[in-house]
Amino acid sequence: MTTLKSKNQGGFSLLELMVAMVVMLILMGIVSQLLAGSLSIRARESQKTDALSSAQAALNVMSRDISNSGFGIYSGASSRLASNGIIAVDSNANRLHLRANINNTGPITVPAGSTVLSTNLPGEDITYFLDAATDSIVRFDPNDNPQTSVLVNRISSVTFTYFDYSGSSSAGTVVTTPTNNTGRVRITLIVRLDPVYGQPNPSSVTFTSDVTLRNSNYMLNQY
Repeated sequence: MTTLKSKNQGGFSLLELMVAMVVMLILMGIVSQLLAGSLSIRARESQKTDALSSAQAALNVMSRDISNSGFGIYSGASSRLASNGIIAVDSNANRLHLRANINNTGPITVPAGSTVLSTNLPGEDITYFLDAATDSIVRFDPNDNPQTSVLVNRISSVTFTYFDYSGSSSAGTVVTTPTNNTGRVRITLIVRLDPVYGQPNPSSVTFTSDVTLRNSNYMLNQY
């Protein structure tokens, strides 16, 4: 007995296969773009997390040293007013030099007539600045070994903003050069992120921290 095949039982035509392949390729392209976008976002967020951790660690070290600045130091041979410990002639918007007599010991340093106790131990004479050649914040301590250490890399800039306080006013005045009336320092770090495909480049993250100089004359008079 012979069975006749219906014309409707035939397979897909070449045109139908080509259309299906084109549709599949378009869908795969869309999925690939979505996947690449999510991976680039993940990479950028991972960089931000690393930058946050590194910058926060650096800010913690800097904040500790800056808040202790001026401890054990006084100004005025007779009045002996508290000092914030900032070396104004060596400090500006991108550099901060500070001193503290952590152990509160030692003779008066030269020159003769100086009212600053000796600061010749590690952690008592510190300078922070940006090394543009390596894009890093450097901590220089002439009494430490090594004298120079890197706090954090990939830094685009570090800015120190100084606030002066006088009398009974609690409103600080922003100054470009610190004085003995400086009672607060604002640290601003801009961390440069590495380029990530599919994300806006170049990109950076800004961190800000305010540090109170608790040994300054104004701050001590608040207690």
